[in-house]
Amino acid sequence: MDPLLLHPMEKNDMKQQASKFRSWYKTLVGRLGGILSQVSLERIVKGIEKGQLKEATDEIERSLQRSKNATLNVAVIGQSGSGKSSFINVLRGIGHEETGSASVGVVPTTTKKTPYPHPKCPHVTFWDLPGTGTPKSLPNPYQELVGDDKYDFFIIISSSRFSSNDALLAQEIQENGKKFYFVRTKVDSDLYNEKKSKPRSFKKETVLQQIRDNCLINLSRIVSEPTVFLVSNFEPKKFDFLKLQETVLQELPDEKRYTSVLLLPNLSESFIEMKRDIIKEKVWLQAFKAAILAFFPIMPLCCVFNLSEQEECLKLYQGHFGLDEDSVSQIAQELGTSEQEITSLMKSTDFNSLVEDDSTIANVKKFAEIIFSITGLPQSSVFQFYKVYFLHLKFIDTVAEDAKRVLAKIEEMK
Repeated sequence: MDPLLLHPMEKNDMKQQASKFRSWYKTLVGRLGGILSQVSLERIVKGIEKGQLKEATDEIERSLQRSKNATLNVAVIGQSGSGKSSFINVLRGIGHEETGSASVGVVPTTTKKTPYPHPKCPHVTFWDLPGTGTPKSLPNPYQELVGDDKYDFFIIISSSRFSSNDALLAQEIQENGKKFYFVRTKVDSDLYNEKKSKPRSFKKETVLQQIRDNCLINLSRIVSEPTVFLVSNFEPKKFDFLKLQETVLQELPDEKRYTSVLLLPNLSESFIEMKRDIIKEKVWLQAFKAAILAFFPIMPLCCVFNLSEQEECLKLYQGHFGLDEDSVSQIAQELGTSEQEITSLMKSTDFNSLVEDDSTIANVKKFAEIIFSITGLPQSSVFQFYKVYFLHLKFIDTVAEDAKRVLAKIEEMK
């Protein structure tokens, strides 16, 4: 990310500045996509080209608001007893015995469609839909559900071979213009049973491929090039869970991606990097918008540096990366260690050292002097604006690295 994009735009060279915006924005966006839709990006670029800077900033603000307020409704559907409820708990990042978790049992527990909001974001809801074969299921339980515009996409679950009905369901979903994903649960149980029954000939990768092939037998007859994701409901990092999450994120509408990325569990360094990228993108867009508005006489650049507000921002970033106080306490409890041992890995707990970091102050002075020399804006206001901007980048990087160290510790102790 190049902060030089925040330099004032020369009025006689707006097309070049618009081209720079497009190029720099593309370097910001992670491999799964970013906050701006292609339509919004083109509107912003067009606004800059024509010198209509207020229109460009308005489009940035609309995109940021859409990403902030976006709702996501995920339908989880499949055969009775396939593990839908426990899979929903994994997606929500909560234990099967925690308050508010989806009911899990040895007998079918889902008899009607039940919403389960994400505990950290009520805008995101997972719907546990009744499986076929349950006593209270309708003769055709999916016909009405598939046509419900409420659901953004469907996850079709099975704990064994997918049936022809599953394939027909997917076909109907596709005809209604929705995405679907086939998920095969309880894979670890299959591996355990196979290893126990055939200890000498057992080969993990061979068995996994056999499970995939078995799942595709009925699907391939109806669905074109189906993909099946193998998962464990109790150890999400195993098998294809990470690949499933990445695939869903890549195919989501742009305005729904930001919140969905923030809710990713810290299961891998790649997930942590996804969060870092999209949070930085948001901060960059906010800063770019503020920098443009600074060139309007009635909207001077003014950013008062308030320590308590910045400390709250740091805590917000810690929450995004699963390092808030409650999360740290839960991690320590699960590992059977003290909270102090976890926080000792975190540099973001030292707020004062981050604020007083010399490299941050040096960057701030450099860019404040450039803006002041061109615009004549009060140097103190410019300095404070850049101090907040660079400090937030420092916060994000520090918390992301903390999350990686904590992840490594979790893997080591488990």
